[in-house]
Amino acid sequence: MSRPTLPLLPLILSLLFIARGTAEPNDGQNFVMALCRETPFPTVCYMSLGIHADAIRQDPHELARTALTLSVAGAEATKADMLKLAHITGLKPAEYGALKDCLDQIEDSVNRLTQSAREIEQLSQAKGDEFSWHVSNVVTWTSAALAQMDTCGRGFSDRALDGKIKATVQPEVIHVWQLIRNAIELFQQFAAQKVIIIENI
Repeated sequence: MSRPTLPLLPLILSLLFIARGTAEPNDGQNFVMALCRETPFPTVCYMSLGIHADAIRQDPHELARTALTLSVAGAEATKADMLKLAHITGLKPAEYGALKDCLDQIEDSVNRLTQSAREIEQLSQAKGDEFSWHVSNVVTWTSAALAQMDTCGRGFSDRALDGKIKATVQPEVIHVWQLIRNAIELFQQFAAQKVIIIENI
């Protein structure tokens, strides 16, 4: 899955600020922008998280938590859309099979992301081995969710599946895959920073 070019980010952000009637980003938006620049998909990152900048409050833990929450919401929305598609009459057998396999993957992905979202809530006050244990759980589960979304997307790679169903499914799956990949990066940034703080206490 391709990565958008970073030079597009300043232009897109300028358009967003103009659309919102603000000439300059505030401190919260600058914070989100700075950390999003370090993610694999910076434009997707800021477009999803920028509107939550005030609630994030320049807090790396809250940024990672919000990114993961948005990943859950994205996966659930994609699952709902695919359930509707699976009930369309006139589907090719191959389309139905790909949708069914993809739904199984997304179901597991949603469950793992939801587990991760619960786990990350425990991290703000955790220390030492407890912190490392929670971090390991989040990384393991989100990485598995990412792999499952990738498997879902690859299930539609066959040219025999070209058509409206594939054209609808693939962009949604790719977007959620990018959200999860960014969430993993933001979580790892938070975890690394927290480890440094703990070691200096």
